[in-house]
Amino acid sequence: MLVFETSGININLDVARNTKSFGLVFFQKPTQFSPLGKVNSHMNKSFQLQLPVFGLFLALFMACGNSPAVKNETNESLPAETEEEVAVFSAKSELATFAGGCFWCVEAPFEGLDGVISVVSGYSGGKEKNPTYGEVSSGKTSHRESVQITFDPEVISYAELVDIFWQTYDPTDVGGSFYDRGSQYESAIFYHDAEQKKVAEASKERLDKSGRFKKPIATPIIKYTNFYAAEDYHQDYYKKNPKEYYAYRNGSGRDAFIKAHWPELSEKKYTAPSKAELKKTLTALQYEVTMEDETEYAFQNEYNGNKEEGIYVCIVSGAPLFSSKDKYESGSGWPSFTKPIDARIIDKPIDRTLGMTRVEVRSKLGGSHLGHVFYDGPEPTGLRYCMNSAAMKFIPKSEMEAQGYGEFLWLVD
Repeated sequence: MLVFETSGININLDVARNTKSFGLVFFQKPTQFSPLGKVNSHMNKSFQLQLPVFGLFLALFMACGNSPAVKNETNESLPAETEEEVAVFSAKSELATFAGGCFWCVEAPFEGLDGVISVVSGYSGGKEKNPTYGEVSSGKTSHRESVQITFDPEVISYAELVDIFWQTYDPTDVGGSFYDRGSQYESAIFYHDAEQKKVAEASKERLDKSGRFKKPIATPIIKYTNFYAAEDYHQDYYKKNPKEYYAYRNGSGRDAFIKAHWPELSEKKYTAPSKAELKKTLTALQYEVTMEDETEYAFQNEYNGNKEEGIYVCIVSGAPLFSSKDKYESGSGWPSFTKPIDARIIDKPIDRTLGMTRVEVRSKLGGSHLGHVFYDGPEPTGLRYCMNSAAMKFIPKSEMEAQGYGEFLWLVD
C-alpha cells in the first residue's frame, strides 16, 4: 500500500478557464515518486503555496476520490444518504419541461435519478388557465400533457435530462404519441432560457443525424410559457397503479418502440461478477479503486491523456459509461468528462469522507466506485466528471462493433 505524505506539497491556485468556480488546477504531473509515494511536484511559475496538511485537503477536494492509494481505514462508515439529502445537495434548482405523449410514461423514467428533486405531471404550452385532465385529454385546450422536472444542476445537468427524454417516446411521431392522437399528445421540449434552447437544439440535431430513426425528429423546441400540475391521482401513477401503468405502456406500443431503437442497459446484459471473482481478474489497483473506493494518482494513470476516439466502459460490468466526444482536458490529472452516456446507470451518492461534502460517482450496474462529479466544468453541462482510469476500460472506435458496442458509435462520431 502506498502512503501519501502530507509534507512539502506544492499546489497551484489558479482560475481555470471555462469554469464556474475558483478551484485547484494541477498544471504539470508529479515528476518523481519515492518508495513511499512522496510527491515532488514541479509546478509552473504562477502563484504557489506550501501548505502541509491543509494543502492536502484542498487538493483532495478537487480530486476524483479520497486520497491517492490510501485506504479509508480511519473513516467511520456513514449511513446512506436519503433522497432528501441528495435533493438539497447544493441548494440550487432548475426546471426542465418536456412533453412526450402520456405524462405517466414520461414522468417515471426521471423518478429516482440522483440530482432530480421532483417530477410532476401536468399541462403546458396552452393559453387556457387551470386546465383539467378532462379538458386537455379531450382536445378542448391548446395544452400538451407534460412533465416538469426540478433538478440540482450541481448533480445532474439539463443535457443529461434531454438525453434521457429522447429515449422515453417516439420523437418522429407527428399528430400524437403512439395510439394517443391529437395535439394534446404531441411532443415538445419547452426551454426555460437561452442555454437550455442551445443544448436542446444541439442534441436534437445530433440525434437527427445519427440515423437511429427512419424519419426526421419532429419534436419542436418551444419557449416555455406555463405549466399547470395535473390532478393528484395522475402523480406517481406508475407507483399507485403499476398493473394499469405497465399494461398501458405495453399496449400502446411505447415499450416495443423503445426496445427497437435504443440499446439495452440492464443488469442482465451487464452483470457484475462477485468480489471473489474480481479479486482474480482485476489488478490490485483496479480492485482497490472500484471495490474499496480508493483513488489512483493524478497524472500517473492510463487515460488522463488519452485522445483516441471510443468509449469508456465499466471495468467491472462492461456497461458503457462515457464517450470520448464528451472528454476534455481539465488539468486535474484524471480523465474528465462533461456527462455520462446515460445518467440512469450512474449513481451519485453524497460523499462525506475526509471532512468534506462531495458527490461521488458510481457505476450502478457494476456497484463500483468511479470518481466524483464537480460543478466546475465547461459547457454545455457545467459539470466535471472526474474519473479514475482504473475504474474503466477504453474501447477504441475501431473495435466497438466487434466488442458489442456498435449501438454507441453515433455517440463517438
